Amino acid sequence: MTEESSLRKMAAQVVAPTTAPSPGIGGSGVVLDPFILVIFGASGDLTAKKLMPALYHLYLQEGMPKDFIILGCARTPMSRESFLFQMHEAVRNHGPADLSRWTDFAARLYYFGLHYDDLQAFQDLSSFLQDLDQRHRMQGNRIFYLAVPAPLVPVIAENLNGSGLSQESEDGKGWTRLLVEKPFGRDLETARELNRILLRGFRENQIFRLDHYLAKETVQNILMFRFANAIFEPIWNRQYIEAITITAAETIGIEKRAGYYEQAGILRDMFQNHLMQLLALTALDPPALFKDTQVQDEKTKVFRSLKPFPVDDWPESLVLGQYGPGTIGGQTVNGYRDEPGVDPHSLTPTFAAMRLFLDNWRWQGVPFTLTSGKRLAEKKTEIVVHFKSIPHSMFREVIRETIPANRLTLGIQPEEIVTLEFQAKKPGPTADLQSVTMVFDYRQGKGAPLDAYEKVLLACLQGDHLLFWRQDSLELCWAFLTPILNACETCTFLAEKLYFYPAGSPGPAEAQGRLHP
Repeated sequence: MTEESSLRKMAAQVVAPTTAPSPGIGGSGVVLDPFILVIFGASGDLTAKKLMPALYHLYLQEGMPKDFIILGCARTPMSRESFLFQMHEAVRNHGPADLSRWTDFAARLYYFGLHYDDLQAFQDLSSFLQDLDQRHRMQGNRIFYLAVPAPLVPVIAENLNGSGLSQESEDGKGWTRLLVEKPFGRDLETARELNRILLRGFRENQIFRLDHYLAKETVQNILMFRFANAIFEPIWNRQYIEAITITAAETIGIEKRAGYYEQAGILRDMFQNHLMQLLALTALDPPALFKDTQVQDEKTKVFRSLKPFPVDDWPESLVLGQYGPGTIGGQTVNGYRDEPGVDPHSLTPTFAAMRLFLDNWRWQGVPFTLTSGKRLAEKKTEIVVHFKSIPHSMFREVIRETIPANRLTLGIQPEEIVTLEFQAKKPGPTADLQSVTMVFDYRQGKGAPLDAYEKVLLACLQGDHLLFWRQDSLELCWAFLTPILNACETCTFLAEKLYFYPAGSPGPAEAQGRLHP
């Protein structure tokens, strides 16, 4: 018997779960409600590469309740047996995994094929879910995860509403939640329209707008680092900080996403979501409590403080670029215009460096420089705090060179480290300074970190919005960026001011000399 046929036989024999881990990650005691997770787009890459491995790992780490069901939904005709086989392969191919408990986990997996624009199919899905509820004691708790392309999100949301699936039980014992992947619109108006559609069937507290960057361990560490250490918060302001740079650099190109990227570009792909969230965590004031509502309120204050971008004089505040042919890791790679599916005359930016300011007491006059790009020299996401230089050098008679300012770096990926650079005397008889660095390597900390998708799934199970976008923040960010996008896409600026850079370089030289401190 071949391995595939053996696995398919195993899948066919799965009937019902037999054992389950204790509630709570690592025996934390956090009790999770039973639930049914419905994944729309279950035959796609996101489910195979991210969601199913994350769910299985949560199961192994005792991060699931005793009773749960995972129901895959997609347009692809598929038997339950075939779905189980595909998910087994997805988990196995994701990396080293303990598959000894796969059979029991797989007993909780089901599949339901449907067309997303067919209301009757959603009504049939409702009946199927009611049957699962009764057979497995799920208490009416449901999560709908939209792992589908953006144009399908409003279609599915409308049919969830039309079939009654968006409604929570009248007795208050069951809850319903909607998990939505970015992008959340293309500009301010489309973001508002999407929200209007979602709110026809769901309340705001039922909607979880997912940005996986927020779930990275080192991103979450930013608030802990700032507000759990008395030595940093008193100097975290305009009096002591000269500038802050936030960088998300990638060595990869657009891969097979030309259709999406040609419509999005770097500003929509990275700035509207990931970089704005890093900005908020870096700049927000301390919330009264480390709770989702309070933290979200402080983020909204940051976005509300964004100084309107000088669209009429933007060359001094924004540099856009596009990668050309070059070398990455010793291999020759195509330029953006040579990528499959890309217009050979495309003016879509793959790099942006933007200087912005916050109009508030803490940060008045401090420039924040946000940078992101494809096909750059190294993969790096980090926040660098540039402190002001010393106001007076008492060493000027013995030290001729300029004394470097202190610098704090919060590394997010691939190096998950915090470094603080400061000056100290070199050993020896002469009065010479040297820069020294204190380092905390996040990977050396105790505990088993969860993957970003594991964290967002667990947070949604707990009904915690801390790792998700709130609509008011979303609209404030779009309100800031939309005038920039309109100016880019309705004038000849890009034809004249789009700077080309070779793949494998740090990006356009204009950004290095003009915007970076």
